[in-house]
Amino acid sequence: MLEARCRTLTIRTPEGIEFSLLLAGPLVRFLAWILDALCIQVLLWAVGMVLGLFRLLSADVASALFILGQFVVGIGYGIALEWLWRGQTLGKRLLRLRVVDEQGLQLQFSQVVIRNLLRFVDKLPLFYVLGGVSCLLSDKAQRLGDLAASTLVIRMPKTEEVDLDQISTGKYNSFRDYPHLTARLRQRVSPEEADVALRAVLRREELDPQARVELFSYLSDYLKSQVSFPDAATEGLSQEQYVRNAVEILYGT
Repeated sequence: MLEARCRTLTIRTPEGIEFSLLLAGPLVRFLAWILDALCIQVLLWAVGMVLGLFRLLSADVASALFILGQFVVGIGYGIALEWLWRGQTLGKRLLRLRVVDEQGLQLQFSQVVIRNLLRFVDKLPLFYVLGGVSCLLSDKAQRLGDLAASTLVIRMPKTEEVDLDQISTGKYNSFRDYPHLTARLRQRVSPEEADVALRAVLRREELDPQARVELFSYLSDYLKSQVSFPDAATEGLSQEQYVRNAVEILYGT
């Protein structure tokens, strides 16, 4: 079940766990766009410097290539970074914003492409006026590109320091024997995914026993798909303990 109130989106899982996401408003998104626009201008300047060599051969060819370069850089910048950085461009990363699927599912490449192609529409008549109006009128603060791609832009407040005593069972965390794999785990699991696992661990006692088993089974399977630890590190671990070990790694020093 999804509901949007006061620019906050609440996602309720079948297990009865609720996660709240802060929706990014038009102002902070506009500031992120300005930062990205500056980055794009720097890239276009570099492209222009390279294409300057072609002017010695043909000014018309150089002009045509620059127009093509403007389109590729203008669109490719957002598509490439939002896909590689899991919904973030440089501007979004600096302002702690992220693009996510509106149903809480994994962001698909097609969604990234659609929302970036429709930027041309959202920019009309200039400076994202149409997109800004759409954000103000939408319950989920979506511009037209977000509506077409079924995406949201959320704000990511700084994570408060986690009390690891609530996570640790007092047993030695066998994952620490493999520092290269723990580093890979931190790299591949996004902050939102880590937060979901953390909340599940902290609120595990509130769950129905069957829902608790199903939830930790799902989380452990997902974490294993990101990084596979050797059998020596996972032998004898329940699915819940596997998740707790992973969370301790993700939030520990």
